[in-house]
Amino acid sequence: MKELIIFGITDVAQLAYYYFTNDSTYKVVAFTVDSEYMTHREFCGLPVVPFEEVTTYYAPEKIELFVAIGYSKLNDHRIEKYLAAKSLGYRLASYVSSQATVLNDFRIGENCFILEDNTIQPFVTIGKNVTLWSGNHIGHHSIIHDHCFLASHIVVSGHVEIGEACFIGVNATLRDHINIGKKCIIGAGSLIMADADPEGVYIGQATVRSGMPSSRLKKI
Repeated sequence: MKELIIFGITDVAQLAYYYFTNDSTYKVVAFTVDSEYMTHREFCGLPVVPFEEVTTYYAPEKIELFVAIGYSKLNDHRIEKYLAAKSLGYRLASYVSSQATVLNDFRIGENCFILEDNTIQPFVTIGKNVTLWSGNHIGHHSIIHDHCFLASHIVVSGHVEIGEACFIGVNATLRDHINIGKKCIIGAGSLIMADADPEGVYIGQATVRSGMPSSRLKKI
């Protein structure tokens, strides 16, 4: 099995450890994090080493690394550490769930995190450092550029292009043949029917509470 270091000691890192350990050809041997955030010397039963010294402990030519960071600061934190790991000479691993349906000849970049029940249709291209949380549909001939984060149960229709570093929230729907500009935020439950401007923020409508109390429904 190939050996792997995970950057991070948050919930995302714990999930990455679970998925890589139970559903991949990788063996996680350690975690790393910036020294100022080293609150533990051990995580998931494995050592935590300072990122500033990681090459001393684990030579880049002998081991791979995965950056397990969410979408904080519009993906900037994950981008920063992805580039830092690359500059140290590490090869970045990707995780693709065995329970995902992947029909695009694995045109998937490095440091991707693709969880269970995603459907990736033929002729889709997924860039580097992309997260697809569980249960998404990525339609044929679509392109997801580098550093994007897609939450769960999103429908991306065919021929959609999503620019770099976008965040798309739970249950959003993107119609076919549209472009989403880079660094867009598409909020949970949004319906996007036309091109979205770069750095645009699109917020879905929240459900409004009815004036009728639930106790009254018993009498209807």
